[in-house]
Amino acid sequence: MRRRRLLQAGLALAGGSLASRSLSWARSPGSAGPYPPALRPGSRIAALAPGTWLDPNDPWLDQLSRRCTAQGWELVRSPALQQRWRWFAGSDRHRDTAWRKAWLDPQVDALFYVGAGWGSARVLEQGWAIPPQSRWCVGFSDCSALLLAQWAAGSAGGIHGWFGGEAAQWQRLVDLLEHRPVAPLQGVGVQDGVAQGPLVVSNLTIATSLIGTPWLPPLKGAILVLEDTGEAPYRIDRQLTQWRSSGLLEGVAGIGLGRFSWAEDDVLPGDFSMDEILLERLKPLGVPLVHQLPVGHGVPNLALPLGRQAELDGRTGRLRLLTA
Repeated sequence: MRRRRLLQAGLALAGGSLASRSLSWARSPGSAGPYPPALRPGSRIAALAPGTWLDPNDPWLDQLSRRCTAQGWELVRSPALQQRWRWFAGSDRHRDTAWRKAWLDPQVDALFYVGAGWGSARVLEQGWAIPPQSRWCVGFSDCSALLLAQWAAGSAGGIHGWFGGEAAQWQRLVDLLEHRPVAPLQGVGVQDGVAQGPLVVSNLTIATSLIGTPWLPPLKGAILVLEDTGEAPYRIDRQLTQWRSSGLLEGVAGIGLGRFSWAEDDVLPGDFSMDEILLERLKPLGVPLVHQLPVGHGVPNLALPLGRQAELDGRTGRLRLLTA
């Protein structure tokens, strides 16, 4: 996962589709409270860059501001958002301080992680213990580290998703934030069976980097959804072998695979294809398995809430959020 390519891919526009499905909010077994209140007109959203620095000339933040304004929300952009320390958006301590301040601000209703690339795990390394109270936090890619750590701490409200893309993709995110129905996601069924459990959604490389830390939540009984970009099939093979060997996948209820993309020059004659590696490493687990879900870098990147109870159907390829 190349940090600059990852940031550029995250900023690219992507589309989505909508349908109707009833909505409810899950609790982490024995720890997390209910999801945060629905956003409403007047809600304030803090824009944060926990990783790679943002280009001040990129117009997409203005697009996000306009979208928030259309919903009646206020996107709060601190001047510190454009700070730079080498390839980071400010020093580790600076980014950590901005994150803590926004999280603890009672006047902030949601945190939008608008920068990715690399650096979120360095923010976690600063040592702040995430409160278990629910908090709307939206991002993906490198920011998966913050979302996983949030769920591991028992805090509901993390959403794996992006703010760009066509209107349908944005509307799905809005609907989640306002407690409205969203569509099931459609992939391709690989291994039969129906799994139910809380969603854990992440970039594979980022989640792999959290193995052995307190920031990777337990996966037993969960529906695990993974995606990645910029990694050749052999490197995905290496990571999934680590997951299998470490025992992390024991007890996983089901696995969904989003988009995996890589540079063609990373593949040599005789290499496995990406699909071959993914299925060869994961099918032997014997759990429902779906691939080609519209999740991750590229078009579209449809939002999924971490911790939300869901159902994965390995025959039909459908991933749907469950009602209470």
